[in-house]
Amino acid sequence: MRTFKNENQVKKISIGTLFPTDTILETSFIEEVYNVEAILKISDLKTKFSLNFELSEDDCIYGLGENLRGINKRGYQYESFCSDESKHLPGKTSLYAAHNFFIIHGKTNLGVYIDFSGKITYDIGFSSTDAMSILVAGKDFDIYIYEGSLNEIVKQFRTSLGMNYVPPKWGFGYQQSRWSYENADIVNEIASGFEVYDIPCDAIYLDIDYMERFKDFTVSDERFPHFKSFVSHFLEKDIKLIPIIDAGVKIEADYDVYEEGIKNDYFCTDSEGKPFVAAVWPGKVHFPDFLNPDARKWFGSKYQFLLDQGIKGFWNDMNEPAIFYSEKRLKETFEWLKAHENKNLDIYSFFEMIEKVNGLSNAVEDYKSLYHKVEGEPVNHYDVHNLYGYNMTRAADEGFKQYDDNQRVLLITRASHVGMAKHSGIWTGDNHSWWEHLKLNIQMMPSLNMVGFLYAGADTGGFQDDVSPDLMVRWMQFSLFTPLLRNHSALGTKMQEPWRFEKKIRQQLRDVIRLRYAFVPYLYSEFMKASIEFNMMFKPLSFEYADSESKAIEDQLLVGDALMIAPVYEQNAKGRMVYLPEKMLLWKASTFEAIKADQFEAVEAGYHYIKADLSELFIFIRPGKLLPLVEPMDRVSKLKTNEFIVIGYGSEKANYALYEDDGESFDFKAGKYNISTLEVDQNQVVTSNNDGHIIKTSFLF
Repeated sequence: MRTFKNENQVKKISIGTLFPTDTILETSFIEEVYNVEAILKISDLKTKFSLNFELSEDDCIYGLGENLRGINKRGYQYESFCSDESKHLPGKTSLYAAHNFFIIHGKTNLGVYIDFSGKITYDIGFSSTDAMSILVAGKDFDIYIYEGSLNEIVKQFRTSLGMNYVPPKWGFGYQQSRWSYENADIVNEIASGFEVYDIPCDAIYLDIDYMERFKDFTVSDERFPHFKSFVSHFLEKDIKLIPIIDAGVKIEADYDVYEEGIKNDYFCTDSEGKPFVAAVWPGKVHFPDFLNPDARKWFGSKYQFLLDQGIKGFWNDMNEPAIFYSEKRLKETFEWLKAHENKNLDIYSFFEMIEKVNGLSNAVEDYKSLYHKVEGEPVNHYDVHNLYGYNMTRAADEGFKQYDDNQRVLLITRASHVGMAKHSGIWTGDNHSWWEHLKLNIQMMPSLNMVGFLYAGADTGGFQDDVSPDLMVRWMQFSLFTPLLRNHSALGTKMQEPWRFEKKIRQQLRDVIRLRYAFVPYLYSEFMKASIEFNMMFKPLSFEYADSESKAIEDQLLVGDALMIAPVYEQNAKGRMVYLPEKMLLWKASTFEAIKADQFEAVEAGYHYIKADLSELFIFIRPGKLLPLVEPMDRVSKLKTNEFIVIGYGSEKANYALYEDDGESFDFKAGKYNISTLEVDQNQVVTSNNDGHIIKTSFLF
């Protein structure tokens, strides 16, 4: 079991440790000791445990991090089992993550974290509308129980995990990616596009084609010759290149990573103790045993090859781990096909064939055939499946700190577990260019923040399928606010770099990206304050407003201290209904250059239909709050963060606590940062704590 800080703040039950495995933990015991109204039962099922809660009609269930459906998870069923799931359809029950924390929000609030590395199934008002049942596929787990307000519960939980991952400040800039920019010429062309059309950009990603035959920690001399000079050329432009690293190590003689892994017994094995053979991008691979500390240290050290080339960031992928097929199951499938090639396939045998072929990838049987070695003893991968991506990313983070312990490296990953939040950010996986996935992105952000993933975002515009121009604009308008802003798409889909669109759409995308750079000081400040104080950056309205209407809102978010956003997420929509829990200042933002007093309107509390052209996005400023903006530049490093335009509303004066640090080191952990107070009153009297900040323009309503 992993240990947690500040355990005195929570109540803990260790199943199989504090109680005999044949004991039923009575409801009255839980109610007496934990003083909660929800009914909790724990009953022994030999190899699984079932926890059952009664729900009142008005209870909401928040949490589960990266999973499907709405902010309130009530009414469906979910799984925690990291899955390489490319189709994020409403009927799916799990994605790439296992985030086993949730809050029951009702007459009283109860936070629950289940510390378990295997599969957990949640039925939240699905089989019975007034009940939640949770099935844990094992005995060795701990339950942590938290009480208090919604914000207090999240803070207690996040404090117990430790501080979340913090990227370098340039990681708040726009990032361009695609599978695949196949060679150096294409990457140069991409960078030139941003220059020609004067669109800000801080990073370009390198997908699997930069490698030599898809081998980790290699570079193709043919496609990317003189790689170190190539990287240096981009660093001179202040653009970072971010390569992908996959979990599978190609089986190939004389490939140093493979040879070292075999020599030192660093790979996962089959039941006979031989290295397990599966396949991903390069074909047949072995998977490093990231539960082995020596293997973890070894793999983490391999990132130094690319760090030495000047690389400043990475993305870890395929680390659920994804399996195209295993050697054993592929053989069995071919044998079945051979045996049936001359037979008349009726409906049942035809579907059996389809199931055989489709079932090759990410098969549970393969996960159950895979073994780790923990303290010299074999451990079945299925029982610890959700820790695999977590430990791969931990290996990377620890490798970075061995290389330079005071330099932040950008790191995002696909598969994740709760504890991984201190090692990396995440993107939400292989989404589609669907309006439904824009809405899913909106609703997922608070849940990710609850479990510590503050540096997060989706593939803006969608990874799979062809994006429509209006979807690209609307998605960019939302991603303006997410800490990770990455435009990523798949090979074979429509190119979706901002300048690929017709002139009108290109201009709108440029305007939104420039607005993003104007917002960077606010976003970075709110991110860092939430990190240091163990709070959330994205919140549902109900976390700050107690009225019943706020509790029902699923498509508006609070972003930091000052803002509420209401993204448009439906095609052809010329506006939308918005609920205001209090009187707020509406800014229909379009371009930075168009910021004028007549763009702003005070809107009373209640429901309002607000019109918005495709070029407009809604930003609401809360009473007594101040929004600081800076003039956009083409790189985060060039922003003049001592000269602000500020917008405030709702009182005689408004103020803002601006967080600043060097943006590169971990010195902030030792308290080496500055918080300045920006303040404006109705008479335009400006103060800034004597820290050298200049408020060039202010609008106070």
